[in-house]
Amino acid sequence: MRTFVVLGTLAILCGSTLCGAAPAGAETPRSALPAPAEGHEVTQIGPGYYTFRYTGARNVFLITCDGVIVTDPIEPEAAAVLREEIRKLTPLPVKYVIYSHQHWDHVRGGQIFAEEGATFISHRNCMAHFKDLPEPEIVMPTRTFSGDRYVLKLGERKLELRWLGVNHGDCLIVMAPDHVNVPFIVDLGTAGGMPLPFIADYSLHNWVRSLRELEGWSFEQYVGGHGIALAPKSRLTERREYLEALMTETRRELDAGTPLDQIPEVVAGRLRERFAHLRGFNGIVRDNVRRTITYYGMGW
Repeated sequence: MRTFVVLGTLAILCGSTLCGAAPAGAETPRSALPAPAEGHEVTQIGPGYYTFRYTGARNVFLITCDGVIVTDPIEPEAAAVLREEIRKLTPLPVKYVIYSHQHWDHVRGGQIFAEEGATFISHRNCMAHFKDLPEPEIVMPTRTFSGDRYVLKLGERKLELRWLGVNHGDCLIVMAPDHVNVPFIVDLGTAGGMPLPFIADYSLHNWVRSLRELEGWSFEQYVGGHGIALAPKSRLTERREYLEALMTETRRELDAGTPLDQIPEVVAGRLRERFAHLRGFNGIVRDNVRRTITYYGMGW
C-alpha cells in the first residue's frame, strides 16, 4: 500500500503508510479516531484501486484499461483536486461516478466529471431525495439500479454495488472491487469515532442489522467514508456493540421509570468504561442517548 500525502505544496511518499504512523493493520481496537487532517492524500489499496481523502471525507477510485470509476466526489473543491490526482496516475477519462448515498457531504461537486462525459450511478431510492431537496452542486444520476446488487464492468475490472436495505437512509450502497478484498463502506462504521450527536437519518435497529451482515462478509479491512485509509473489520463490530449497548441501557432506564432528563447521564456513565476511547465520546454520548429516547418513544 502506498500513500501520497499532500499538505499545501508539501508531498511525501511513504513506502507503506504515513511517515511515522503505525500500519493500518496494526491499528488497535481501542484507539480513537485521529482528528481530521488538513490537505488531501491518495493511498493505493491494491492494483489500480485507490482511496482519496480530502480533509475529513474519503472516497475510492478504480483505474482500469478503459477508464476510471470514481465514487463520491465529496464537494467541488475536493473533486477538482481528485481530478488532478487521477491525471498523475493515468491519462484515461473518468467514465463513471458512483454515489454511495444521498447525503450532500459526500456527493456534491461531480460536475467536473460530468463535463468529460461520465455516467453517474446511484441506487434508485436516492432519486427521490435529490428531487425533493435539489442541490445545484449535485449532478443527478443518469443511471440507477434497484434491488440489492448491481455489477459495473469497465475494462478488466468489476465493481459490485450492494444495497443492504434501510440503515443510513434508504439508498446507501457498499462497493467492492472484484480483485481486492477491501470494500468501501460509507458512514456505517467510521473507525474509532462516535456516531453523529443526534444520529441523523439512521434507523437504529436496521443499522445494527446491516453491521451484522457486513461482519459476516469475508474481508479483513475496509475503507470508510471518513477517517483512516484502512480500518480493520473489528471496527464495524465495535460500532455495533456501541449501538447495542446504547439501545439496551436506554431501554433499561425507560422501563425503570427514570426521569427523562436524568437518563442521558445515567447511560453515559454505564457506557464510559467500554467506549470512552472513542473520539468525541464525552461530548456526544448524551445526545446519542436523547436520540435513542426518541427512537423508543416515537418509533424513529
